[in-house]
Amino acid sequence: MAVGWHRPTKLVIDTQAIKENVGNEVKRMPQGTELFAVVKANGYGHGAVQTAKAAIEGGATGFCVAILDEAIELREAGFTEPILILSVVDVSYIDLLLKYNLSVTVATQEWLEQAIEQLNHIETQTPLKIHIKVDTGMGRIGFTTPEAVKQTVELVQSTQTLDWEGVFTHFSTADEKDISYFEKQTHRFQAVLSVLVELPRYVHVSNSATALWHPDNVGNMIRFGIAMYGLNPSGRALPETYPLKPALSLVSKLIHVKELSAAEGIGYGNTYTTTENEWIGTVPIGYADGWLRHLQGFSVLVNGERCEIVGRICMDQCMIRLPKQTAVGTQVTLIGQDHGEEITMQMVADKLETIHYEVACTFSERMPREYK
Repeated sequence: MAVGWHRPTKLVIDTQAIKENVGNEVKRMPQGTELFAVVKANGYGHGAVQTAKAAIEGGATGFCVAILDEAIELREAGFTEPILILSVVDVSYIDLLLKYNLSVTVATQEWLEQAIEQLNHIETQTPLKIHIKVDTGMGRIGFTTPEAVKQTVELVQSTQTLDWEGVFTHFSTADEKDISYFEKQTHRFQAVLSVLVELPRYVHVSNSATALWHPDNVGNMIRFGIAMYGLNPSGRALPETYPLKPALSLVSKLIHVKELSAAEGIGYGNTYTTTENEWIGTVPIGYADGWLRHLQGFSVLVNGERCEIVGRICMDQCMIRLPKQTAVGTQVTLIGQDHGEEITMQMVADKLETIHYEVACTFSERMPREYK
């Protein structure tokens, strides 16, 4: 996809905010704990490489990604820190895992047996680094019983081709007030650990929510994701345990301004009609950029004033109602601060009836990322 460098719409990423968010969490961590920055999905839409650099400056010692290609992107950008791929990678790509020195998630014994068979035919002295995933109640991937984990560990230890680097689980309700299911998952993971004679280098359960609201949970590594970008993992359900600084702003400029008389329709489907003389501004952003149609009726900031989006959002443009005649070229803030007012990503998520994770990941590659 072509990047729109020659129009005024852009995402502005404050890498200092990312550095500070990571640094503040590092200060809270128990001694001997490491923080891996989660930069999957292009750094939650913020840009994987640049956010990874900021995370390292803040004190991160490794990275987590979702897919093999994301890990390769970091290696080819020059990062030498540990990288864990959190999802399943097809065994046919073991040569790439070894080539790029990557750690991979093991979710079934069948996968492990296939991997061992492949490794036995590869001429290398380097073992494959693995993290065993335990499904304690998320229902995605992983082993579900202590016995299955123990059996898999015994298989791993019977060969020199594998390096058992970690064991982990993922909590589904660490960001909720009701901690009963969280405690159920915790007990299940502890039951797994209790049957293991020894533990690997990394034992990790803490996503951002667990790190913020359950810091005493078992483990010596934190997978720091959404909070690194300054966003509350719970949305509005739980207060932040310390201030998180949002790293992303979305800005554009007015490219057209006109005064329309009463009874004029705006946009596809004529879903908005002027009720009096109104100043209408056009902003060069639309649903192809991730500024979705359901944001009709939402507001943006122009000179610190909230201006409603009127008419349906188009693929490449949207229209806003201005309080008065405003010059073409005036900045429009869609997410961020302007003259003491602020529009947060959580507000956008509320309007879309979703979560801010999805909002951040929806922004398309057509919008350039500018780092400061």
